[in-house]
Formats: sequence, structure tokens, C-alpha cells
Amino acid sequence: MTIQQPAPKRPNLLFIMSDDHAAHAISAYGSRINETPHIDRIAAGGARFDSAFCTNSICAPSRAAILTGTYNHVNGVTTLATPLDSNLWTFPQALQDAGYQTALFGKWHLGHDPEHNPAGFDHWSVLPGQGHYHNPVMLEEGGRVVERAGYVTDLITDDCLNWIDERDEDRPFALFCHHKAPHRSWQPDSKHFAMYEDDTIPFPDTFRDDLIGRAEVVQAVKMRMMDLDPIQDLKATVPPGLTLDEEIDWRYQRYIKDYLRVVASVDDNVGRMLDHLDTNRLADDTIVVYTSDQGFFLGDHGWFDKRLMYEESLQMPLVMRYPRRIPAGSVVDDIVVNVDFAQTFLELADVAAPAHLQGRSAVPLLDGVTPEDWPTSMYYRYWMHNDRSHACPAHYGVRTRTHKLICYYNDPMDQPGARDPSQEIEWELFDLIADPMEINNIFGLPGHEAVTAELMAELNRLQARLGDAPYPGADPTSG
Repeated sequence: MTIQQPAPKRPNLLFIMSDDHAAHAISAYGSRINETPHIDRIAAGGARFDSAFCTNSICAPSRAAILTGTYNHVNGVTTLATPLDSNLWTFPQALQDAGYQTALFGKWHLGHDPEHNPAGFDHWSVLPGQGHYHNPVMLEEGGRVVERAGYVTDLITDDCLNWIDERDEDRPFALFCHHKAPHRSWQPDSKHFAMYEDDTIPFPDTFRDDLIGRAEVVQAVKMRMMDLDPIQDLKATVPPGLTLDEEIDWRYQRYIKDYLRVVASVDDNVGRMLDHLDTNRLADDTIVVYTSDQGFFLGDHGWFDKRLMYEESLQMPLVMRYPRRIPAGSVVDDIVVNVDFAQTFLELADVAAPAHLQGRSAVPLLDGVTPEDWPTSMYYRYWMHNDRSHACPAHYGVRTRTHKLICYYNDPMDQPGARDPSQEIEWELFDLIADPMEINNIFGLPGHEAVTAELMAELNRLQARLGDAPYPGADPTSG
């Protein structure tokens, strides 16, 4: 007589996503400026992805790519002003349809009206827009507006813990904990307010980068330390009598300390979540993910913010723990993009993914196997040309294991298909092995013709495969 074995228990999913948390401000990634012991717990107990990248380094488009498993020219969320259609397929909806109980707390930033509210969640409570660090307002289903007292990172975590306690214990859950921090304007809580007060935070190696040789539109972006607002960002009046270099250094210290203070609060609350799983004996059966919607410049190249396809902005932190499946201390160096997240989580949950998704599951990588046809390049596109705050140019590009090619096609986002006559198409090419800090633009220089042609062809191939047309006049098949 054959004994029927019970079906394997489907894992829970705890997806923790912060906003603008750079990988190089996480000690598991070798940070030189701070410690994140609780995020490190996830990496130590599971896998750290060293080549995880966003396909558009800005909040709303990256979140849309994660949820839908499609690139932004497909899901329609190309800028901060384009919300996510709630009728689109998302992987939380797929989990919900498969019997998961689902909830979202924190930042949404993809629209707040009946056509764009969060879909696929049994319960949600989200910040309007960016929300506030202190005493935030939260929006809930049914049009409810709730005023909260306290610090936003703590409150989001409180909501998540309470929901876990009140869930149906007989069904798996998918919980989305979306922190506002460490988004600008970096307002710490009282616990961390004086953290680093007597310290001098190390300056990045490229802090004094003069950007010579880079595209003119890159040299013109407004993301330098002198572009930080003294009131909103620095919360102080610039001391009198400083030289320009001294003021730039002072501004960096003011900026980076507040950034690291709000990161410390996020890390503490990650620890609260992990401890709660342990206390309730949920850790072994829960996939825990920590990521951010994109990277961030922490004084690198003299910049703050993100948007550009440079490494510090392009790389996403991604650590994942699932004791029943992922070996502790694993490191994955294969290229993974945010469009891959949906299929990865669905495979781990044994839920079928629809054919229209543009990513692929990274589960084989977690098993220590790199498929022969695994991508060795990734495609990036940023649409918000010359935005008022940062003057960042529209661009797209390709990154391989060894090189990066970027085309600044400079298309005004309010004039689709039209050239900006004041700016010409510009290119950058970086050798990431010889020049990992992306200082030397070698595009057009003698001796690099072969790699340029190879990357042009790869850019053309990716755009054709993904259905994203090249910009007129920027022919990726010619140098």
C-alpha cells in the first residue's frame, strides 16, 4: 500500500523594500561608512546578489518593473508622473489568486485613485506620494485617510507585525513592507539623531571627480553637493568663512550622516521583523527579501541622488533568505534585474507565471546553477529628460560583465519623438574591469572599435528582443 505524502508547505514571503538604499551603504556589501547588522543577517542566512540591477533608476518605474515583471515601455510607468494601471497583472495578484493572503504597508508611489490604487492585496495602508518621516498620513482601502503619530519606519513595521499576528495561520502569506527611508530629505528619529555626531564619514574615492571626458549632459546634472538645499537637506545654515572646498566637504558630512541615520532605523526595524519570525517559528518557512528600488550616489562622483546608469545608481541591494532552499552564505554574481523578481518569487511559491513576463526566474542561481543561456548583459532606460530638480538627461544603455555603453539621446519627455535641438546625442563607454569607478569615457578613442561595435550590436539585440525601439538618429548598429 502506497502512503500518500502531504504536499510540501508553500513558503511565506516577506518582501522588505526601502527607497534609495545603496548597496555600498550595507555592511554585507562591504560598506566603508556604516554597519547594517540585521540586513546582514539575511545575507548570512541566505544569498547575497552582487550583480542585481534596476532597469530604470527612479522610484515609480522600478517598483512597476518589480510588480509586473515587465520593462517600463511595456507597463507604461516610465516616469514619476506615470501611475500603474491597477488592471495590469502583478505577481502579488497571482499569489493572492493562488490562495496567499497578501498585505502592503508603506510606500506605494504608483497612483492613488480607483484606477491606480494597490491591487492584489487583501489589505493595504500606504503613504500618499513620498509621505512624511514624522507623524505621517496613511491612505487605506475604501478611501480612508488615517493620521498616525510616530516615526514612519517604526509605524510601517508595527503595521506589518500586527498583520502577521492577525493573519490566518492556515494559509501562506505574502507581506510587502515598503519603507520610505532613506529617501530625501533624510529625517532621522530621536534614537539615531546624534549618531555619527563626532565622526568624520570617509569620503568616496571619486568624491572630487571633475567629470572631464564624460558626456556634457552628465557634467551638467544638478546632483552635486552644492545642489543640496540648506533647509530641506542639510537642516542648517552654511557656516561663514568656508572656502568652496570646505563647504563642499561640510555639505557632504551633513548629508551623509542623516542618510546613514535613517538607514540605521531601517536596519533596526529589519531586525524587529526577523526577531518576530523567529519568535513565531516562521523563519524556516518564510522567504525573506531585502532590497531597494534602486541604488544611490553617496558622494560618488561628487553626486547625491540616482537616475544615471553609473554603477552606484544602477546596482540594487538584494539579499534573500529561505532556510529550506537557499544555502547560508551564498553569493550570486550572475546578472539579475528587477524584472526578474516576479518569476523568481512565483517559482519559489510554486505558482505559474504567465507567458508575457519579460524576466526569468533566478531560482536556478539560488541552487548554485547558472543556466547556459543565462543573460550576460542587461538593458537600462531612463526617460525623464532634463527634470526640473536634477537636469538629468534621458538615456539608455547596455551593461555586460565587462563593459557599459550609454547613449544620451536627450529626448524631452514632454515632446515624445522630438529632438531637443540644444543637445546632441552623446555616448559613454566604460571598461568596468580596468576602470570600475567609471572615470574614463573611452567611447570614440582609438583601440576600442571592436568592443564598441560589440556593445552596439548587443544594445540593438536587447532593444529588439524587448520591443523598445532605438531613438531616431542614435543608430546602435553604427559607431
